[in-house]
Amino acid sequence: MARTGRPRAFDKDQALERALLLFWSRGYGATSVQDLVDALALERGSLYGAFGDKRHFYLAAVQLYWDTYERRLVTALEDGPVLPALREVLANPARAQEYASDVGVPQGCMIGNTTAELVPQDADAREVVARSHARFTQIVADALRRAQADGEVTQDATPEAQAQLLLFTVQGLSLVSRAGLDTATALAAVDALIDALRA
Repeated sequence: MARTGRPRAFDKDQALERALLLFWSRGYGATSVQDLVDALALERGSLYGAFGDKRHFYLAAVQLYWDTYERRLVTALEDGPVLPALREVLANPARAQEYASDVGVPQGCMIGNTTAELVPQDADAREVVARSHARFTQIVADALRRAQADGEVTQDATPEAQAQLLLFTVQGLSLVSRAGLDTATALAAVDALIDALRA
């Protein structure tokens, strides 16, 4: 009997992780289905069967990116002083060029990249981005609420407003970093914001 297709003999999670790196380094529009087929060493039929079309594959990769980021954010903020941990969260986009010495290394925040490339034309992408922003704000606000109670952070604004300011800052730094941000200048801005939050 003739085979009608290649069996799905690959690790779907591993394939998604590899696709995430490709999408992250090139962007949605500049990554073709053939690029994915070549990078993952899959046939088109296997790729479509596992993930659907390129758009659904990309959105799954963005969700994986956010899930990983959220776990790291929660871990960073769950214990100890909040402001040093928040400084590291903000400093990561500012240091993007330190990690981009090789061609193809991911740059910027993938949520921010998705916002710039697909939102507002794509409702599903907009939903993923909005959900990620809401979770960032909630996680950071919870940490700031604890820090306010401990006397570490000023109570001049609500934790929710402070968290929104931090969201705007991290997304802005991520976007600007892709255009060749001066790291020292960016870190000085981060330090000024952290100092403004200090009680």
